[in-house]
Amino acid sequence: MTQSQAVSNDVRQAFDALRKDLIADDGPRISTMRNYRFAIVQYQPTKEFVVRREVQRLSGDLVAHGWMVLSISLQRLLMDRIRAQGDEWIDRVMQTEQRMEQTESLRGLNYLKSKIAPLIEGPDGIAADCSKLICAHADMYPHTVDRTVALIGRAGALYPFFRSSALLRHLDGRTRNVPVVLLYPGEKRGPTGLSFMGRLNADNDYRPRIY
Repeated sequence: MTQSQAVSNDVRQAFDALRKDLIADDGPRISTMRNYRFAIVQYQPTKEFVVRREVQRLSGDLVAHGWMVLSISLQRLLMDRIRAQGDEWIDRVMQTEQRMEQTESLRGLNYLKSKIAPLIEGPDGIAADCSKLICAHADMYPHTVDRTVALIGRAGALYPFFRSSALLRHLDGRTRNVPVVLLYPGEKRGPTGLSFMGRLNADNDYRPRIY
């Protein structure tokens, strides 16, 4: 078995374990803490398409068991927030970033971070967008909350503007108790440490179960 095949098998095993815990007879068991229904599926960033296939397989299995699956794309939410600034803002930021990059690439990236990060950070940032979608779904289908799961993916689009650990912190208490699973591209370091995209320093501030 090649290393690539081994990693793909690890991804499948993680999703199999998640599926088993979600459809447990006594309710979702993705967390050991009461009223804290958050979990993380960690995977190597190079396995993004493998994860997408597993998400489709998991979604099909859950629907077959009477579940509702809400898929949330962080990439789409990011682009929606950028577009909301207007074409003039976007053109100005792009031109300034390109001009700075010609002088020094890191300077251009830092400028881009300074413009993008404030749009998505904090409790009123992209976490609020996720909360709005989850709560709207819960309001639309109030009798299925206990059999609904929100899968938050495409987190790689937020790199290097946002640490995904902050996303779950800001979502806590804002999901109507709907189970939330964050698909996390990165590396596991130690029992609870995760390095976003395998590039940022490991963040140990993770309360959810890591699959």
